[in-house]
Amino acid sequence: MKDAAILLVDDEQAILQLLETVLRKEGFETIDKAKTAEEALAACEKKAYDLIVLDVTLPHMSGIDACPFIRRMTEAPILFLSARNTDFDKLTGFAVGGDDYVTKPFNPMEIVARIRALLRRSRKLQPVDASAVNGVFDFGRFQVHEVAGELYVEGKLIACPSLVFQLLLFLCKNPNRIFAKSELYERVWGENSIRDDNTIMVHIHRIRERIEPDPAQPEYLVNVRGLGYKLIKKGLPHER
Repeated sequence: MKDAAILLVDDEQAILQLLETVLRKEGFETIDKAKTAEEALAACEKKAYDLIVLDVTLPHMSGIDACPFIRRMTEAPILFLSARNTDFDKLTGFAVGGDDYVTKPFNPMEIVARIRALLRRSRKLQPVDASAVNGVFDFGRFQVHEVAGELYVEGKLIACPSLVFQLLLFLCKNPNRIFAKSELYERVWGENSIRDDNTIMVHIHRIRERIEPDPAQPEYLVNVRGLGYKLIKKGLPHER
């Protein structure tokens, strides 16, 4: 658990420093910091985080406003920090995609405890694919490197936008399983996203353009009529 990558987002340097110091003392090593929502969004575009601590009151764009955009890029648990402590504020945080809500002032060790609880819950929900070796999902023609956030096709590094990569990674973790469009939205975009079938279709097409020998005749990412999509991996049992 201590290998988790954590993003701290707060416009107060003192809080960022306090949280980083406490987390490092507790053994967490991969910690990034951002002071604005814009910096947080840019960080999530470049890196996959296991958990995000997000202040509600940020300059320009609030944490509440930024959360839905972050949810489009990651399923990582989001812990809100806020001086606002009404039930309405807390419910709003959960409604936009937050997983926990702590009011300021707070006990730093409570934050650590909540982070550990969120990471445990998150990792229990994550699918485990025994075919992944050192975070690399090998499908023969192409390989997906989860930690590096890279896609290689026939040995060549292929540029892959964040959401396209997230969708491909999710399918790699669940090979030979059929997913309806609604399921893909919930797992990749987040359950609070506005659903649009065209969005899924566009991202499926972009994946096929990268991994398929002939995108018009897909061999790996196939459509099961009336049910959804699945990523085929030979040697594994096919299942619903």
